[in-house]
Amino acid sequence: MFKEYYGKLLAQLAVDLNCKPEDLRKTENIVTVSALNEGRRRYIPDKFFLQMATVGCNTVISADECMQEFLKNYVKDREGLRLFEHGCLSDLDEELKKYGLKMGATQHKFLPYRDVEVERDITVKWFYDDEIKPFYGDIRFPDAICFPEPNPGTPDKIVVAAYDGDRIMGMSGCSEDCPGWMQIGVDVLPEYRMRGLGIYLVTLMKNKILEMGGIPFYGTTCANISSQRIALACGFRPAWVETTAEPCESKYQDQDEF
Repeated sequence: MFKEYYGKLLAQLAVDLNCKPEDLRKTENIVTVSALNEGRRRYIPDKFFLQMATVGCNTVISADECMQEFLKNYVKDREGLRLFEHGCLSDLDEELKKYGLKMGATQHKFLPYRDVEVERDITVKWFYDDEIKPFYGDIRFPDAICFPEPNPGTPDKIVVAAYDGDRIMGMSGCSEDCPGWMQIGVDVLPEYRMRGLGIYLVTLMKNKILEMGGIPFYGTTCANISSQRIALACGFRPAWVETTAEPCESKYQDQDEF
């Protein structure tokens, strides 16, 4: 399963980073000029000023033309994995200040690698497309769906909510970040945590996406251990790491969904 999706991941990252799929498996780091390629993940309306990713080999950085000379010197003689460490990211942050930008959060992304089935005596309800609208702005669900309002580039497609009577205990949702690629997020209310509810909801969502022919993926930040444990328990495994530059104040933030 993972091998099948891994090839598709390389193709998708190549679209996002304006490179070739094989560039992500090279030894040397690659710097490209950012572009609005058809089929890219649409977290913001325009192209990213800077976007970088690694699948565990080198690092590919796609950036505005004005950053090209700096970045080619920046990546020279540096191991790709080291570019995601704090010191290297701090160097990037300093350069980006010249343009009124900063580095965003480093995202750890997961792809499915094994089937997981779960059965629990819990009432759940499914919501699709426009049925999700009533949940926008609800501060209880900042990760399951786009918050505080929909992002037209990454529309929320499916939500599954678990209920204790009429009260929602937790919710998992997925957004279609580009055609066929569905990013899963989850929120569990504090009083219902530590019961395996997050694992249950994310597994339901992952299986639903697979049934519908989509590619489920999951993302979280490096220190969110609880979220990473949910990913592993649901049959995901680490696949890539990425980060972007963003304005200090941005309407559309990359959706963590965790």
